[in-house]
Order: sequence, then structure tokens, then C-alpha cells
Amino acid sequence: MSLLDKINDDLKIALKLKEELKVNTLRQIKASITNTEIKKGKTLTDEEIGEVVFSLVKSHNESIESFKKGNRPDLVTKEETEMEVLKQYMPKQLSDNEIKKIVEETIKELGSITIKDIGKIMGKVIPKVKGKADGNKVNMIVKEILAKF
Repeated sequence: MSLLDKINDDLKIALKLKEELKVNTLRQIKASITNTEIKKGKTLTDEEIGEVVFSLVKSHNESIESFKKGNRPDLVTKEETEMEVLKQYMPKQLSDNEIKKIVEETIKELGSITIKDIGKIMGKVIPKVKGKADGNKVNMIVKEILAKF
């Protein structure tokens, strides 16, 4: 079963059970998928759908931080609940060790060993971990590894 089929099936179930928040969140996923398909001019693969969901989770994280700063606990709770629904459709996230391995392999490929090469390294690593790891976490790991050189 494809990821889109799973989302559609879960949406039907949520509609029958009248789970308003889950219905709205699943519709948000579907709208984002449709918009991305229109932009790319093709049907998305499960991996690409995972990237769309990952970006939605990231935007929810940013919203949560903003609402916390604005002292809006009601909206923080809503965003966190929506994010839990989104996380069910995200690809498995890479562990720190898996990211380190990818970064180290990329450094060996490029032969880069200075902190000045961080942009080059990030440019090669990000496509390999897209949707499976947060860019800030990857950046932190790259800096940590380059600091050893």
C-alpha cells in the first residue's frame, strides 16, 4: 500500500469517526501533496510524499516555537496534536550515528578537511538525508566532525 493510499484510508476512517483535528491535518497533507505534484508536474513517490510531510512537521515546529513565545498555550497544544498525526506519515528519521557515517563518507569522497568546506559538504549531504534528518542537526554534526581536523 502506498503512503498516499494509507493517508486516504486514514482520512476516510477519521471522517467516519468524526475526528475533526485528524481530518483537518490529513486534508492539509493531501493539499500539500497536490500542490507539490502540480509544481513538479508529476505524481509523487512515497519518498517525495515523506519529504512533503517532513516539511509540514518542520513548519509546525516553527509555529509551536512562535506560539510559546507569544504565550498561546491553546495554539501550542493544537499544533502539537496536529504534529503527532503528521509524524505517523513521516519517513523513519536517521540516527546521529547514521548521519555521522553519511557525513564521513561524503568528506572522504570530496577529500575536504577544512571548516571552510562546510558548504560543499552540506551541499552533498543534504540530498542524501532529505526528509530523513533535520538540516540543523546535519549542520551541527558536520561542524563537529570538521572540528576534529
